[in-house]
Amino acid sequence: MNASSSSSSRQAERARHSLKAGRFTESVIREMTRLALAHNAINLAQGFPNFAAPPEIKRAAAEAIGRDVNQYAITWGAKSLRNAIAERVACSQGLEIDPEREVTVCCGATEAMISAMMAVINPGDEVVIFEPFYENYGPDAILSGATPRFVKLRAPDWTFDPDELAAAFSPATKAIILNTPNNPTGKVFSRDELETIRDLAVRYDTFVITDEIYEYILYDGARHISPATLEGLRERTITINGLSKSYSVTGWRVGWCLAPPETTAAIRKVHDFLTVGAPAPLQEAGAVALAFPDSYYEKLAADYRGRRDLLLGILEQAGFRCFRPRGTYYIMTDISAFGFPDDVAFARYLVAEIGVAGVPGSSFYSDPADGRRQLRFAFCKTDETLQAAAERLSRLSPA
Repeated sequence: MNASSSSSSRQAERARHSLKAGRFTESVIREMTRLALAHNAINLAQGFPNFAAPPEIKRAAAEAIGRDVNQYAITWGAKSLRNAIAERVACSQGLEIDPEREVTVCCGATEAMISAMMAVINPGDEVVIFEPFYENYGPDAILSGATPRFVKLRAPDWTFDPDELAAAFSPATKAIILNTPNNPTGKVFSRDELETIRDLAVRYDTFVITDEIYEYILYDGARHISPATLEGLRERTITINGLSKSYSVTGWRVGWCLAPPETTAAIRKVHDFLTVGAPAPLQEAGAVALAFPDSYYEKLAADYRGRRDLLLGILEQAGFRCFRPRGTYYIMTDISAFGFPDDVAFARYLVAEIGVAGVPGSSFYSDPADGRRQLRFAFCKTDETLQAAAERLSRLSPA
């Protein structure tokens, strides 16, 4: 092959894949699930419940299919579901939302997030992201053309430095992404912290894009405060939520965005051309779920509190240092006691030799070195599964 043909070949190779796709890796969480399957390990990595969804929501989905609700819904969401979302938000947060002009139903909270970001962000805009962060947020920033600016949440309480946050804002800042309750740390942002964020968002005229998918999974007296309820944030907040976590249907992929009318119009356009719409019969079932009484959410939190406490005891007995979560269904841990060089090596040993899968902490940071002593475990599992994990983890020996 001559130099000219070799150069052409290299150019063709480069042209096959976008620069964006080259700037992030596949999901580490999903990779750990594949490794768990390959090694017949107990999967405490990926956050999906291994117990049944409520019978009422399953029955409603089956009935909708039986009624032939099997064609496209309105692209921004079935009216029944949009109405139910507005009623639920009014009940839980005291917010009046117009279901016709301020709600967009998407294919899960994941699509809601990227639709929102692509609707408001231009190439060159900056986005502030707290870390450790849910692994989608970095790639979402890249895909939407934004430059991420990271601000540390510091263990053990996962607090942030207000001065460091203020330094991350500039005239180029278009949005801050907030996840409360937070995955992976279990942090629930306080009103004081949210007011600090609010003041900066107002000063720099930025959006607050808030992922509230775990809003009902709370412990130890923690209270979820939706940023849109704060004075000055209603008109600049995009709220992301969905069915997955509150109703144990992570595979249904039904989520939504709440935003002021002008922003909603932009989100709906992006959403329409990304996915057209979420599954029609599952939207009808979602409307049923959102009408569950308050007692459902109280039991949900109580059941998860029991699982949290069970796994905390298991992990501490095995030698992990645990950071006690106040929300979500994850526990972040410090793995220093085990003497491994980093989190990835330990996670691979744990899944292959011990038979339990967790998520390497480095996947939640912009600089992997910041998470090299951390592992995240999910406790959205039956007590039997968690007890089986305990038996396997008992074989671990701290260094």
